[in-house]
Amino acid sequence: MKRYEDPSWRESMRVRLDFNNMTDEFIGSEGVSQADFQALGQKFEKAKSEMTRKRASGGMDWRDLPYNQKSAAADIKRYVSDVKDDIDAFVVLGIGGSALGPIAAQRALNHPFYNELPREKRGGFPRLYVVDNVDPERLSCLFDIIDVTKCVFNVISKSGGTSETMSQFMIIKKALEDKLGKDGVRKRIVCATDAEKGVLIKIAKEEGYKTFIIPSGVGGRFSELTPVGLLAAAFCGADIDELLAGAAFMDERCEESDLFKNPAFMYAALHYIGLTKGKNISVMMPYADSLQYVADWYAQLWAESLGKRLDNDGNVVNVGQTPVKALGATDQHSQVQLYAEGPFDKIVVFVATDKFKRTVTIPKIYEDVPSLGFLGGVTHDRLINVEREATEYALLKAGKMNMTVTLPEVNAFTLGQTLYMLEVAVGFAGELMNINAFDQPGVEAGKNAAYAMFGRPGYENEKKELDARPEKSDKYIIR
Repeated sequence: MKRYEDPSWRESMRVRLDFNNMTDEFIGSEGVSQADFQALGQKFEKAKSEMTRKRASGGMDWRDLPYNQKSAAADIKRYVSDVKDDIDAFVVLGIGGSALGPIAAQRALNHPFYNELPREKRGGFPRLYVVDNVDPERLSCLFDIIDVTKCVFNVISKSGGTSETMSQFMIIKKALEDKLGKDGVRKRIVCATDAEKGVLIKIAKEEGYKTFIIPSGVGGRFSELTPVGLLAAAFCGADIDELLAGAAFMDERCEESDLFKNPAFMYAALHYIGLTKGKNISVMMPYADSLQYVADWYAQLWAESLGKRLDNDGNVVNVGQTPVKALGATDQHSQVQLYAEGPFDKIVVFVATDKFKRTVTIPKIYEDVPSLGFLGGVTHDRLINVEREATEYALLKAGKMNMTVTLPEVNAFTLGQTLYMLEVAVGFAGELMNINAFDQPGVEAGKNAAYAMFGRPGYENEKKELDARPEKSDKYIIR
């Protein structure tokens, strides 16, 4: 029996949400009151109904991923088993959620210096690189440290129209053809894309690339539990079945109709109430290096989902909550001064773990030096958690909203819970705000402008608009 099949183990891995320091009982007038919860009233009930309706009608296909990706996971594991011993590195070509999810999972589940470990200490798995930008130095410098003939390149684009990713693919394909010939390229490229729509699936079929399917109703920022994230995780030895099981466990918890028993609904409700009180910034501050890139992933999820010009009724509302990523204890020395004594415009979400994978004990030396002696015999895991508790207290004392998400330990099961909880939370927050949390028209506007600048067919009107924009004035440029 796998450990995630044991009910007692699952319960011991339950992710917790502590929101004491969000309430007026603890931080005073800036906090959320019982009256605030009660005032949600019909809005809360309507949001619950909409979440249920949309899930049933296929409007939130990502909520079914913990269950319908088991076959894909089995296929992924077979593919990894067949390929991993033949390559030195697995390279992800993707951007946005196609990169942030794989990076977050890799950092959470593996050694922090995974790529530098000898292969045997990586369990025989290849190194992982994620090339998520088109800075010209990024890809060309990667060629300095990899042999392209000993890599598998994972091209991730649902539409096949993602300029950044597809440009990387075109460069990689040419480099592989130059060294291996056209026939040799097939086994070095694997695609994750839509089953039917877009350019990439057509190319993959015509050129014979192994392909994994991204469900059609799942957007990029919700795609970590599809082959987008599962493939990279499996190539680094992660238990992807456990990742899905953790998400399923959280899904059960998110079916609770009682706000005070549903961590995702509560997370969303607190942020929504906070927003009505002027808290338009959401800071995520993990106190574990392994969870650092969960904050990066969260920044896209929260910003792209909730930053909207129009509400569901077509009204111009220009709403949103700006996500900020921080790292404890590092950013105690750079950002916390602002959080403690600056404006009352933030909600700080600490992310903690009860148990680290390793511990280090500080030696008992300099005992005659008061500023150092007290550290002797203390472990680093105790030190970082005490620093988190101290920062939490400082914000409490200052009357600043903060809450804590705690993972009993960082593993695939608790990571699956955490990612899924935040996904449900952002969907519920969108319902409370009466906006569409699942589109990104602002992103599309930028993409369309770039296409027009390059003269891509079909974007002639956008090109006319761009050409008509005001010329920049030299008087506003300092040279």
